[in-house]
Amino acid sequence: MKSIIAFDVSMGKSYMVIYNTSRCCVFEGEILHNKIHFEKLYQRIVALVQQDGQTPEIVFEATGVYSRQLERFMNDHGFPYCLLNPLESKLQTASMRRHKTDKSDAHRLAQTHFTSDRKNKIAQDDYYDQMRSLSRYYHELDQELKLVRSRIHTLLQLTFPEIETLFTGKSELFLNILQLFPHPDGVKQRSKTVIRNRLLANTSKKLAPKTAEKKAIQLLEIAEYSYPAVDEDDIRCEQLKYYAKRCLAILRQREEVIKQMADLSQERKEYQVLMSVPGIGTNTAVRLIAEMGDIHRFKNNKQLNAYAGIDIRRFQSGTILYQDKINRRGNKHLRKVLYFTIQNMIKQRRFADNHFVDYYDKLKTQPYNKRHKVASIACVNKLLKCLFHLITHNLHYDYQRAAGK
Repeated sequence: MKSIIAFDVSMGKSYMVIYNTSRCCVFEGEILHNKIHFEKLYQRIVALVQQDGQTPEIVFEATGVYSRQLERFMNDHGFPYCLLNPLESKLQTASMRRHKTDKSDAHRLAQTHFTSDRKNKIAQDDYYDQMRSLSRYYHELDQELKLVRSRIHTLLQLTFPEIETLFTGKSELFLNILQLFPHPDGVKQRSKTVIRNRLLANTSKKLAPKTAEKKAIQLLEIAEYSYPAVDEDDIRCEQLKYYAKRCLAILRQREEVIKQMADLSQERKEYQVLMSVPGIGTNTAVRLIAEMGDIHRFKNNKQLNAYAGIDIRRFQSGTILYQDKINRRGNKHLRKVLYFTIQNMIKQRRFADNHFVDYYDKLKTQPYNKRHKVASIACVNKLLKCLFHLITHNLHYDYQRAAGK
């Protein structure tokens, strides 16, 4: 039996308790997450190692960014530790009468550690940490992009609503035109040649002169019958130009993030495996790696399914039996990427044979006749199982073998 060190982590500090092999508390107190207190913690752990002849068990909850300093301390000094999911910890330490304080939580973690089968966290390569950070940054940019596009749509209804019917809302040309001509009066004051030249000069991607002239004519036509709700000198026109510029900047930053992730992954075996699967491109491959992490830390594909949150939740009591649903307790970002990966495969079925799409078609026909989302999640399950096998065995995708032909 080993000594137990448990921490209840909060912002900038932790409450620490130490239990000896006789299950008695021999120390409790607060430590700050700074160099001085971490040095004292190191000395205390070393003293326990010398006393017991073995490294103590260390346990604490994952509390987002607040527990990262403690994690780094453990990794820097090579101390194995158990990092608990907060939900798992809550279930293991639950009692009939709940009395919650930092002090009591630390004691419960230590006391239940003697009877619970908890696994130490497996350290991953720094590559996966960098990829995860870039993936979350990409997600933040994606969320901001949705917000900015919503604001652009709202402002356009006041300044120049017809322009949305003329251009694709997600194109760079559309965003450049909004910066040049946020109001129809700005179009009517200029000739076709001037508008064409401004389009050619202000679009970074190559735009053919004939295309620019065609767009200039279309702009003049819709400007003639447009009836905006505000004047050209209204402040909302300036706001529209700002949001269009911001939207363009976010799009370019997203591309840069994916490029960084791809550059980091070029020599990785799992990247090459993922790129061999039809329907998975650079964007999808790097984001799957970022969210799955080191797949070798899972013993089987069922653990990977649980990590993604697509394992089955079943409820039956007496004669009551609810319909099976996915758990949704897992990595929601990974679940989202996987779902859209299947949608991309379905859309691109004409470009390459894909046994995931074959399985989707099978589920959509009689006698199964599954709904779209149900069939898609079933394909996600099949995809995860396939990826786990391919990556752990370093194999590239082969349709003939996968389809059993």
